[in-house]
Amino acid sequence: MSNTSSIIVFSLSGFNETVNYRVTLFSLTLLSYCVILVVNVSIILTIILDENLHEPMYICLCNLCINELYGTTGFYPKFTSDLLSDIQVISYAGCLLQIFVIYSSAMVGFSVLALMSYDRYVAICRPLEYHSVMSLRRTVVLVSLSWFVPFCCVTMSVSLTPTLKLCGSHIEKLYCENGSVIKLACSSTTANDIVRLIIISFYCCHVLFILGSYVQLVKSAVKSRESRRKFTQTCVPHLLSLLNVTAALLFDLMYSRYGSASLPQSVKNFMAIEFLLIPPILNPVIYGLVLTKIRSRIISFCIKAGHRCKLRMNA
Repeated sequence: MSNTSSIIVFSLSGFNETVNYRVTLFSLTLLSYCVILVVNVSIILTIILDENLHEPMYICLCNLCINELYGTTGFYPKFTSDLLSDIQVISYAGCLLQIFVIYSSAMVGFSVLALMSYDRYVAICRPLEYHSVMSLRRTVVLVSLSWFVPFCCVTMSVSLTPTLKLCGSHIEKLYCENGSVIKLACSSTTANDIVRLIIISFYCCHVLFILGSYVQLVKSAVKSRESRRKFTQTCVPHLLSLLNVTAALLFDLMYSRYGSASLPQSVKNFMAIEFLLIPPILNPVIYGLVLTKIRSRIISFCIKAGHRCKLRMNA
């Protein structure tokens, strides 16, 4: 088609400032990815293997950790290989796939956090109705929608990108990002801009929904000691995770929209990958440390594993 781009590869110019310390970055990146895998897999296995944790809140938490693994898989393997390579390029198809994975992961994460806020609202503000409102069947449906709707949103957005005629192939980031690709277009981007605006508006509604839930939660928490206890034990880690993810996404949004050429490339790089680095590590750690059931199960598992190892060594 005449209006589509003939570009087959993109160069990632965000790596230009990493030449002198690529080995150090590679080591830190590999360590970070290993930590992400360990902490998230630990939470996932703890919830799956313990039937007492097959409750709506823990099912949501399990999906949040699965999503962290899904999203980071779209970034870390390519990033680590690029750090050891002399040329940092990515194919057009690979770029679109990376955009899809990273964007859908960010949206799924926010959707799951919105679902968790609703779960906490029902548990604290409507405790007598909790088991009927948040039944296992309804939880499965809501969690499925938390994955399906973001996938549809990203599919709509990414499917429009190949229709653009591009006049450049240099992406000033460490990974492919839809906004950066659209900036290279020398044809009309109206359809892309409209879809992006609709998606942003949709997720702004998520923010308003979460804020509304927390207003009700705070009102309920001040009424009784039991409500305050529930709020402290289950809502505080969720709120910390929410602030963590929101701050990380704002960093990336500020970089995409208002990134100044006067900023050092290292600062730009950190702003671009912050949401792929901090939330995947902190979210499971926050829940693992604060939620008593999760913490006790992990400690119990570690003690049993250590005891088995000791018995094998003595045998």
